[in-house]
Amino acid sequence: MNTGDDVAANLVRADRLIGRAADAGAGLVVLPEVFAFIGAHLSEQMDVVESDGAGPIQDFLGEQSQAHRVWLVGGTFPLRSSRPDRACAACMLYDPEGQRVALYRKVHLFDVHVGDSGEDYSESGTFTPGDEVVVADTPFGRLGLAVCYDLRFPELFRALLDRGADLVALPSAFTAATGRAHWSALLRARAVENLIYVVAANQTGHHPNSRETWGHSRVLDPWGRTLAALERGEGVVVAELDRDLQRRLRREFPCTEHRRIGIK
Repeated sequence: MNTGDDVAANLVRADRLIGRAADAGAGLVVLPEVFAFIGAHLSEQMDVVESDGAGPIQDFLGEQSQAHRVWLVGGTFPLRSSRPDRACAACMLYDPEGQRVALYRKVHLFDVHVGDSGEDYSESGTFTPGDEVVVADTPFGRLGLAVCYDLRFPELFRALLDRGADLVALPSAFTAATGRAHWSALLRARAVENLIYVVAANQTGHHPNSRETWGHSRVLDPWGRTLAALERGEGVVVAELDRDLQRRLRREFPCTEHRRIGIK
């Protein structure tokens, strides 16, 4: 998606894209990070913050998953936290009945200076980090949830693996500068080292805050191969997950069982 600063318009676009994915046979749909709103300033996320269980964005996700009979990972949106001046970046999973079955609060916040582009980001000025690893049972296997900057922290993916993750949904808004340098390498590394499928939905193009995101949404298999991708522009990426292949790879190449992290 190329999300802008009009929530209603963004939801209309998400509706159209979810429908396209469902029509193409998708049973699991993943939206990108901040799919419902990107403003001129990160602090504007507080203008669209919702309370847990109530709000137009959550209503939309429940209605969409039920209408299209899909499992839906609702990217991220701002959810009220225990701090009145901060939200959490919430990623919710809905089942085909329109019921929320999991809530992940983004653990790693993007507080960086991107040297190549001169961009500065301080998510901790608006968000408070989560502290839970989230995995949920689905018909596609155990689904782990992670968001964007989380991709740079392999220990989170190891924690997801230890909780039985077979695939990880990664809603993202990776910048063009960092995406060009690291996106593909990090996605392949997380897939290969954990023998998991990675479903990475990224924002694309220029946004109202003058930020440019990298796009290149893709689905990777446990051997690090890209099964389907969309390099630039809005659209839908659809791929089939082969659980038999994954089981065979994990049996024949059991690297995740060979860890000796207790060595001093």
